[in-house]
Amino acid sequence: MNTLLWLAQGALAMVFAGAGLMKLFVPKTTLETRPGMGYVTEHTAVQMKLIGLAEVLGGLGLVLPWWLGILPLLTPLAAAALAVLMGGAIATHRRRHESIIFVTVLGLLALFVVVGRAGLLS
Repeated sequence: MNTLLWLAQGALAMVFAGAGLMKLFVPKTTLETRPGMGYVTEHTAVQMKLIGLAEVLGGLGLVLPWWLGILPLLTPLAAAALAVLMGGAIATHRRRHESIIFVTVLGLLALFVVVGRAGLLS
């Protein structure tokens, strides 16, 4: 189970950190033109930067606390926060009549990490 949790944490960390860094450093006007990112038009540039920051911090929180053994409780908390963020993404994509498959999978993986790292599987 530990191996599966680490795989989920690593995959989620890469996805969220990558997406978050893009939102932090790519101008909003450029993001609006990318396929699948039409939702950007519904948010201000500051909101997109804050979402990006939350994704980067969440991605780091999925791996670093557990790996370093420093406040490992932060790992399931980061996963829970990302699951909530994906709940918002699901609502946004549904409202826009877009596919919710990817964000739903990310949310479910985050919930798997919450349950596994909070010790609820044992």
